[in-house]
Amino acid sequence: MADQETQQPIEQLIANRREKLKTLRDLGVDPYPRRFRVSEAVSVLRERLERIPADELAEKPPKVRMAGRIQAIRGHGKVAFADLTDGVKKLQVYVRRDRLNEAAWQLFKLLDLGDFIGVEGEVFRTRTGELSVAADQLALLAKGLRPMPEKYHGLADREARARQRYLDLLANPESRAEFEARSRLVSGIRRFLEGRGFLEVETPMMHPIPGGASARPFVTHHNTMDMDLYLRIAPELYLKRLIVGGFERVFELNRNFRNEGVSTRHNPEFTMLEFYWAYADYELLMDLTEEMVCHLAESVVGSLTLPWGETTIELARPWKRLSLKDAVLEYSDLSPEDLGERSRLEKAAEHFGIDRIAERSDGKLLAELFEATAESHLMQPTFITGFPRVISPLAKSTEDDPETVERFELYMGGMEIANAYTELNDPVEQRRRFEEQARATGGVIDEDFLLALEYGMPPTGGEGIGIDRLVMLMTNRSSIRDVILFPLLRPRPAE
Repeated sequence: MADQETQQPIEQLIANRREKLKTLRDLGVDPYPRRFRVSEAVSVLRERLERIPADELAEKPPKVRMAGRIQAIRGHGKVAFADLTDGVKKLQVYVRRDRLNEAAWQLFKLLDLGDFIGVEGEVFRTRTGELSVAADQLALLAKGLRPMPEKYHGLADREARARQRYLDLLANPESRAEFEARSRLVSGIRRFLEGRGFLEVETPMMHPIPGGASARPFVTHHNTMDMDLYLRIAPELYLKRLIVGGFERVFELNRNFRNEGVSTRHNPEFTMLEFYWAYADYELLMDLTEEMVCHLAESVVGSLTLPWGETTIELARPWKRLSLKDAVLEYSDLSPEDLGERSRLEKAAEHFGIDRIAERSDGKLLAELFEATAESHLMQPTFITGFPRVISPLAKSTEDDPETVERFELYMGGMEIANAYTELNDPVEQRRRFEEQARATGGVIDEDFLLALEYGMPPTGGEGIGIDRLVMLMTNRSSIRDVILFPLLRPRPAE
């Protein structure tokens, strides 16, 4: 019986387990049976029985059937203990030879850490007060052929944790907690929006035309229809079709795909919340965003103060609002004149290492300067407004300046979290902008979306929020890989 697996080579440990597997089969034990009926999960049992005193348990011992993974085995001759876990909590199993038949005792001696077993027995407390189940019956449910990683040490490397997330979840309890927090955050978003009259919808993930955002798409091919399709960059144009169709408040928690770079803040496949609100504008969306993120922080983290690396993020409202141009001026030595004249704008861009300066518009250079000078400094929640029309083809222009649009981006922790517009609903102006964009990029115009706009879309506010980055903030993780269960990683070279 293994108290702990010794420091043998991994090959030897696997060989030992395979030998035990053979012995089990020779004994007539099915090491991978089809089912085991449990009365309650380990964590539920522990929660329900934890506060019952020893004398009350002894007077009327509850009979339970539970199952889980073996986390520890401690042997003492004819008496042994095993810790059984469901991944949330553990419960001790008390094993005595004289309580089990010979077959069950032989089975127990062939168990290893990481095996799944089923146990039936009575609940009691040991002399030290430990809640335990005295095993009357024992069943092997799945034999593990590889040893478990040592807790906190066996799987510490970040890349290894991302590559083998199942081992990360077993070895690092904080990793499981982070993904449980992610689940609570997504559920909280649904409840928040549904409570305000928004309807959750689903739109296509394969598009005949890439659109809704500027990014390089993934391309696939439908054989029967003999047509190329593009994995969704963003669901924006489909969601706005629904506003045209009469839904006034819609949202989608969606997977998007962008065939571009990978970094600590970018994964080619990522999760976005997009929602559209008829008769609203970007200013109402700022208020709603503050309210929603604060609500989520309080329900997921329990505080409006988020630890973030060596600093903290304070979510108390109201949040700072700053124009794109003012942000550049605040976080650089540039002057308003440097941003107002083309030659000086190019000189500033060159100073900050921006490439392809000559082919970029004034608005695009201003956006690039913002990324180079201000973005990394925006630790506290800040709405950046005053975006140039030329880089915002789907947003409505401001009343006093047709070259500036009603748009904001939300920054926290030095990264973009959300992007929102007062949506452009003039089909003539939208066509002009699409044509202007197509000439510049060689893109294709979405004629069906323009046709939908011609039937009339009410004034609308629309927003997208990056779920992965929001989870990073809520869990204090600096890499997007840490908050995606299975991030895309480059294959390792064959050994």
